[in-house]
Amino acid sequence: MTRGGSAAGGPVVPTALKILIAGGFGVGKTTMVSSVSEVSPLRTEEQLTVASEGVDDLTGVERKSSTTVALDFGRITIAPDLVLYLFGTPGQERFWFMWDGLATGALGAVVLADTRRLDASFASIDFFESRGIPFAVGVNCFDGRRDVDADQVRQALDLGPTTPVILCDVRERQSSKEVLLAVLGAARRRIEARLVAAGLRPG
Repeated sequence: MTRGGSAAGGPVVPTALKILIAGGFGVGKTTMVSSVSEVSPLRTEEQLTVASEGVDDLTGVERKSSTTVALDFGRITIAPDLVLYLFGTPGQERFWFMWDGLATGALGAVVLADTRRLDASFASIDFFESRGIPFAVGVNCFDGRRDVDADQVRQALDLGPTTPVILCDVRERQSSKEVLLAVLGAARRRIEARLVAAGLRPG
């Protein structure tokens, strides 16, 4: 018997891994899911209206005309027996009540950051740290600008040395994949550390 298959060579049932894509409003979560998903992503975007005035902070994203109101969903097949399911979370504070449900069963997460509004990343970082969910920070370099380096972002966000910080452009598939690989690496290290702590693997 092999993982996801059968001794008789029956159809492979893939192992599904869940990754969350989080971050502040307008940071690029929907764009990231769209850039890497092998299927047309499910989107729950609505147009911004006057009802959001005074509620949604558009500082730095004044041109944004729509917003995710539930989630974005995409899929990546890593191997015949391994599939990643991506769930983009809504960024506005008024939708944070949904995060607990979305985080259930998540292997890890991406926190997308915008250097123009780094403070918008703190809520996502606090959420995943408090729940012990490994994550990587993807610094979305809008318009190709790289005014900071990873160490500067790590210091500004008060991140530990084991949290990956990746400069990226989420419009590009390969760049987004590199961030996801960093999440998988962080999750693997967390699992290995727990095995060592439990005496199930030598340190």
